[in-house]
Amino acid sequence: MPRNHRFEATQFWVDPDRKLELSKRATKAGKEFNDKKIAEQALATDVTALQRQQELLFANKSRALLIIIQGMDTSGKDGIIRHVMGAVNPQGCRVYSFGPPNATEISHHFLWRSTPCLPEKGMISLFNRSYYEEVLVVRVHPRFLSPQRIPHVDPEKTKSLDALWKRRFKEIRSFEKTLDQNGTPVLKFFLHISYEEQRERLLARLREPEKFWKFNAGDLAERKLWPTYQKAYQDCLQQTSTLECPWYVIPADNKWYARAAVADIIAARLEGLSLKFPDASKQEVAKFAEHIAELEQEV
Repeated sequence: MPRNHRFEATQFWVDPDRKLELSKRATKAGKEFNDKKIAEQALATDVTALQRQQELLFANKSRALLIIIQGMDTSGKDGIIRHVMGAVNPQGCRVYSFGPPNATEISHHFLWRSTPCLPEKGMISLFNRSYYEEVLVVRVHPRFLSPQRIPHVDPEKTKSLDALWKRRFKEIRSFEKTLDQNGTPVLKFFLHISYEEQRERLLARLREPEKFWKFNAGDLAERKLWPTYQKAYQDCLQQTSTLECPWYVIPADNKWYARAAVADIIAARLEGLSLKFPDASKQEVAKFAEHIAELEQEV
């Protein structure tokens, strides 16, 4: 089925050479798909394309793909995973959710715990939150640095922290560049919701019994720090978006729009790899007639 509906990914891209202002980035559906039904049709087309590309990736085994989903609480990360990646063959895709690090993880470099979750050739890994929490949540709550015992870093001194964030941004850029050079492109999506939309989604979790399980009182405490989080995200996205491993700011107030946009960008990136099914050698093909005859004799 041809993909007739495509988003212009550059509208979401974070250009490392241009100042990012999150407050000026849209949170609502764009003009491409301001109709939910049309967007859902586009999503279905892109998911079909994604299934095909994932099969090629798995068979070819020359490349891998790392997808990172970040966003404020209630931004729709789980829904993206379910609706965009839910139809992909689970043999070729792994989803990892990163909560607070445990004692063992804290005693290592912040990139250490994600390493075993990186995709092998032919696979897709999707990170629901990621090592980026170490320059987002930890930046908003510097006290989380104390157990890490990082030399020359004082969680109570601004100058010390500024140097740490710059160093971590550099380490992330180098880490992702290494992945890309080794055949693993990195796609990163920030689900951008408005303050008002988050309020409505939190209220839904408190009012609808089937959503009670989603509510966490801690989300209300974090909501009070909204401006601080927005500043941390803005700086993080600006400093770690590169030509090789870009960040995309996805308007997420309309879940159907965000899902369609993310699916389209992932499918397009995989298509851009121009993967093909592996060819059989001439020797193998020469024996196929024998194998066919052997199987047909069983009838």
